[in-house]
Amino acid sequence: MSELNIILHEPEIPANTGNIGRTCVATGTKLHLIEPLGFLLNDKTVKRAGMDYWDKLEVYRYDDWNDFMDKNPNAKIYFATTKGKHVYSDVKFEPDCFIMFGKESAGIPEEILVEHPEECIRIPMVGDTRSLNLSNSVAVVLYEALRQNGFDHMTLEGELHHLHW
Repeated sequence: MSELNIILHEPEIPANTGNIGRTCVATGTKLHLIEPLGFLLNDKTVKRAGMDYWDKLEVYRYDDWNDFMDKNPNAKIYFATTKGKHVYSDVKFEPDCFIMFGKESAGIPEEILVEHPEECIRIPMVGDTRSLNLSNSVAVVLYEALRQNGFDHMTLEGELHHLHW
């Protein structure tokens, strides 16, 4: 069974983190937050974006990158960055891997990326587009990882009766 993990390195915008938390709950994904955060987790914007899902979220907080690495020494991590060598859909996501995203204003720190060039992934974009919104980027990459792992822990049958054609 896949147990995917999303890491947010120093997220700054509470609505993005709330949306990502909701996506993690909907997909059974763990969320890891690396301090400092640009907001308080009890911020009403986080709660509004996460709606009533936040209490169902499996979330972990870390003082900094070193604290994360100390507590997850064997983590297989992919680093989502516009500087990524590989397109996200070209890598094979392990069922228990971590996918890391950086803060909205600056991404993942360069000193982390240079240590892991083969694990850096990117979402293709046209023209001079700088990047996608953080919560959209997480959803795009996370659902590819889930797809590759066969959506193995997610309910697919029995949900179609809610659709009205």
